[in-house]
Amino acid sequence: MTTTTTKTTTTTGRRSLGEWWNNLNRFQQWAILIPLVVFIYALPELNPPIITTEPGYDFPIAMFEVARYALIAIGLNVVVGQAGLLDLGYVGFFAIGAYVAALFTSPDSALTKLPFLAVLPIAMAITMVFGVILGSPTLRLRGDYLAIVTLGFGEIVRLLADNLEPLRGNQGFQQVGHPPGTHADGTPIFNNTDGTPWYWLTVTIIILILVLVGNLERSRVGRSWVAIRDDEDAAAIMGVNTFKFKIWAFVIGAAIGGLSGALYAGQLAFVNNQKFDVVTSMLFLAAVILGGSGNKVGVILGAIIVAYIPARFLGIAEYRYLIFGLALIVLMIFRPQGLLGARQRLLTYGRQAYQRLLGRGEQISHDASVSTDRNGGV
Repeated sequence: MTTTTTKTTTTTGRRSLGEWWNNLNRFQQWAILIPLVVFIYALPELNPPIITTEPGYDFPIAMFEVARYALIAIGLNVVVGQAGLLDLGYVGFFAIGAYVAALFTSPDSALTKLPFLAVLPIAMAITMVFGVILGSPTLRLRGDYLAIVTLGFGEIVRLLADNLEPLRGNQGFQQVGHPPGTHADGTPIFNNTDGTPWYWLTVTIIILILVLVGNLERSRVGRSWVAIRDDEDAAAIMGVNTFKFKIWAFVIGAAIGGLSGALYAGQLAFVNNQKFDVVTSMLFLAAVILGGSGNKVGVILGAIIVAYIPARFLGIAEYRYLIFGLALIVLMIFRPQGLLGARQRLLTYGRQAYQRLLGRGEQISHDASVSTDRNGGV
């Protein structure tokens, strides 16, 4: 009995933050989440002295960059973290979303002009189509081969932006559209000099995406992704249609990438071929790996680090690729699961099942101990 109690105490002492959170009831979770969300929304207005950017960089714009990277990381996490598909060309979907927003809203485009908010689902739909086009012939590949193909896709998109006349190359598209609304003086609420409205819009979208992705993770789709990621051959033997669910992951990740690209184009109000190179794609992937592949909160933390540090410390911004590269090397040596590693459970109601099994195990141990004591007494 003493040994059992000691083991239970040791296990309790080693509980992770995720286990602590899962053991809270719904009311306790909301009591923590609501003030946290209010604080997150208020960040651009509060401009806390500790985390504010240097005078040469606008803090609300920096917060929008952080939110944008967080949205990208959530989408890439579906592909890399949940389904285990190494995608090195995710910037291609980001670029497609940005160009869709530019083509349908900029006066430099010959296409019919549409409201910006109507363009967002169009950008998602078009990137989903490209996700199917890319995924159908390539998702039968694995590992390094898949990584090389996706890297090639990202480069193809960049080269098309360079060379296709309708995409205007380096000249790009100016006056890309934005959501409606004006201040009392008639100036637009959403403009490229005020990052606060864009930050609020992006955070709202992130919350909605997190709810949708969280529900997917707890569904049959999410369980299939985890099974494919852990062992694709075993998942196929157990009846999982691996190709179908990999396509699902690719399409959903592409849609979120296209959405983030459209938001980027709207906030910047300008799109050309300069921001969609391989290095940018590596930064997206670094955010996922650094924070913890497969963990939604972890990849958001990684995105905050990747986007915020160069904006906070402008003196080292030009060395960010070196810094993040070294950080990833150190992380892979000492903590390969990332800052917040994923703790996946294939059961839809894993927390309840775990608690019931734990309670039953303790009861069995107690009954066995009582039986041993009785037999010893005889």
